[in-house]
Amino acid sequence: MHDHGQSHGPLAGFTVGVTAARRADELGALLRRRGAAVQHAPALRIVPLADDAELLAATKELIDHAPDVVVATTAIGFRGWVEAADGWGFGEELLARLRGVELLARGPKVKGAIRAAGLTEEWSPASESMAEVLDRLLGQGVDGRRIALQLHGEPLPGFVEALRAGGADVVLVPVYRWMAPEDIAPLDRLLDAALSRGLDAITFTSAPAAVSLLARAEHRGLLPQLLEALDHDVLAACVGPVTAVPLQASGVPTVSPERFRLGPLVQLIGMELPARARTLPVAGRRVEIRGHAVLVDNDLRPVPPAGMALLRVLSERPGWVVSRPDLLRALPGAGRDEHAVETAMARLRTALGAPKLIQTVVKRGYRLALDPAADTKYADA
Repeated sequence: MHDHGQSHGPLAGFTVGVTAARRADELGALLRRRGAAVQHAPALRIVPLADDAELLAATKELIDHAPDVVVATTAIGFRGWVEAADGWGFGEELLARLRGVELLARGPKVKGAIRAAGLTEEWSPASESMAEVLDRLLGQGVDGRRIALQLHGEPLPGFVEALRAGGADVVLVPVYRWMAPEDIAPLDRLLDAALSRGLDAITFTSAPAAVSLLARAEHRGLLPQLLEALDHDVLAACVGPVTAVPLQASGVPTVSPERFRLGPLVQLIGMELPARARTLPVAGRRVEIRGHAVLVDNDLRPVPPAGMALLRVLSERPGWVVSRPDLLRALPGAGRDEHAVETAMARLRTALGAPKLIQTVVKRGYRLALDPAADTKYADA
């Protein structure tokens, strides 16, 4: 049974890689709901610092010398901080200290964590953006003020620098830190899938995740190939501009939604990938070539990887004859036997369910049966 009409989602036939450690399930569910296949490989793990000397030192420092402002950036981090302080026997002192300062919450989740601890925030931005928090602080003037910042894994680029440049004394509260994943195998599989074009897009929800994937590719000697894939065939979709910085620094083009959230990120991918898919008029049908499937007049036909490899080559020069040796080179791991082309071609035609889409040209090879009226349109492509 195949889906007919528009019962498939906008991302049907596409595969999206997810590098997130936090909220990966939520992001995966949003993508699957739109029809995507999802490959998840956490590029990081987040390590709580309950036994960490740095967090203990920062906590004591704030208890002993009151800050003017405390900025809470994540619910998980704020809860972790209060729990760690409890564990060291400083919980009550920390809460007492936080009751007496201007407490800023980056968004509704953090607000919830603050109130669960029996505290009340002074202010929270409408946008959940650290930029708005920074604007407010700088607008009030920070010269000589002591500002504590509960870190979200890593300092936000430019945030601490801007406060210090304005004369603030900034105390960093590192509640957890990013590290390489314990099991690197899923990340390697994601990397291999990107290189073989088995992925159509990779999502990034934090800058460290992007750094981690690039570093892993470099470690394996595959960085140039990864950058080439991300430059041409695999869309790098970032939740926001801060996340995109490491990719852009490596010359990778990225897309980000206007609102830095998972929902808008998935909507953006749902617009970008279909727009990048190649659509051709072939043998009286409308054929749209997606990552692991083809829409034939809106009928979703899954195609095995070997078939997709052949179809990509044929569609790069639609209507032109492609020789068996050229097709053989495109087949993943086929070796030298041209018979492999015929086998893959037979399977491809079966998968498409419309044998006339691809013509056999005796002794020469194969071609997409591009509609003659459309030839001029694609002649210069």
